[in-house]
Amino acid sequence: MADRMAFLTTPREERARRDARERVGDWQEVYRPRALLPVVGGQAGRCMDCGLPFCHSACPLGNLIPEWNRLVAEDDWRAAAARLLATNNFPEFTGRLCPAPCESACVLAIDGAAVTIKNVELAIADRAWERGWDRPQPPERSSSRRVAVVGSGPAGLAAAQQLTRAGHATTVYERADRPGGLLRYGIPPFRLEKHRLDRRLDQMRAEGTRFLTGVCVGRDVPAGELRAGYDALVVAVGATACRDLPVAGRGLPGVHQAIGYLTWANRVDEGDCPVSPLSAEGRHVVIVGGGDTAADCLGTALRQRAASVTQFDINPRPPARRADGQPWPVHPKVYRETTSHEESGAAAAGPRVFAAVTVAFEAGPDGRLGAVRFAEAEPADRSPRAGTERTVPAELALLALGFAGPEPDQPLTAQLGLATSPGGTLTRDDGFATGVDGVFVAGDAGRGQSLIVWAVAEGRAAAAAVDRYLRGGTDLPAPIRASARALTL
Repeated sequence: MADRMAFLTTPREERARRDARERVGDWQEVYRPRALLPVVGGQAGRCMDCGLPFCHSACPLGNLIPEWNRLVAEDDWRAAAARLLATNNFPEFTGRLCPAPCESACVLAIDGAAVTIKNVELAIADRAWERGWDRPQPPERSSSRRVAVVGSGPAGLAAAQQLTRAGHATTVYERADRPGGLLRYGIPPFRLEKHRLDRRLDQMRAEGTRFLTGVCVGRDVPAGELRAGYDALVVAVGATACRDLPVAGRGLPGVHQAIGYLTWANRVDEGDCPVSPLSAEGRHVVIVGGGDTAADCLGTALRQRAASVTQFDINPRPPARRADGQPWPVHPKVYRETTSHEESGAAAAGPRVFAAVTVAFEAGPDGRLGAVRFAEAEPADRSPRAGTERTVPAELALLALGFAGPEPDQPLTAQLGLATSPGGTLTRDDGFATGVDGVFVAGDAGRGQSLIVWAVAEGRAAAAAVDRYLRGGTDLPAPIRASARALTL
């Protein structure tokens, strides 16, 4: 049996990463491939198996965290994999990409170091693939119902896999040339190597899910015609409307949205072109934004051998510990250093500037971007503080300011007659249904920009709603409802 007092005797130990100077020389994942397994059992043993597992409730998927922690601590990896896969279609993605609100809600985190839940999850997921435990699950029988899913990001993929396994003939429509959405073109390979995505897609094909790529619903196929050809339709197009920065010089050559920059870098990794047309190589780069997308741009620019990289975050530097207004078990806004920021420090690439507001983009002698002017941000309204303006050289500026919702000019929305919220998301009820019969919305398209774990959870819950609509009942799990909120601030 595992040591029930390990939380008192075993310190927290993270998964080992490769040296930062080594990492920036390639595009492989940042972690040491086999460094996790020797310690993960002991780390899982730190779980206290709480009577009220707040980690469980903090996870939108409702992952059975104490159960698979105990099983890993007892070296029963196969049973742990069964528990994990019962609630999460893609743990190899969430184990790499989720910011782990479950760890913030761990009871140990009240006054100490949380269980390394995310590392344990990833170890289970990877071992399940290695041992052949995560196999295709084709349905035993067909329902004779047909469902279309528009969008192949994590929400669309989760919905499609659940619906296929329930026996519905499911087809996924993707406007890009490859399925995967932001998993494919928005996340750099050093955070998610694409063979892991391809492996999961192959599993879904083996189960019976059909993928049609290079098809823009509303343009290549009229949305009404698509709805008429299927018994139900799930819209999971994500939140792809980039927030912009309307300051002087925004239209200068050299100022780009971050997602376009990351897409080109991923296309190079896919072998579509030898060099990105937006490569940072030899350039002074400025990244405007402080979130995960900004960090992904930073890591990408370092690997492209930028001359320098400066990151502006309009927010002040967060505190090292929870603020009073963010009590346990919420996921707090504290200072975090990503793997890209580790690499930036090792490469002496440039500063991470907090409380910095971008004032203007300035042209160089050739008419292209030559510098970025910024100032300290006033705490009250984030306006530029008088007398603090400075400039930094920049030949490439990347806007990583987040996303507002689906693109407002998508023909799909108008052709189906879908309503939108004031924030730009598609409206739906607590059962993910829109005002159009048989049309459901899942993921960021209805929720707004959020976490991958929320996307997977919404895809699973929307699939259950669709199954109920088609058959009058469902055996599919529904971890959340559309109105649910995470334990975050």
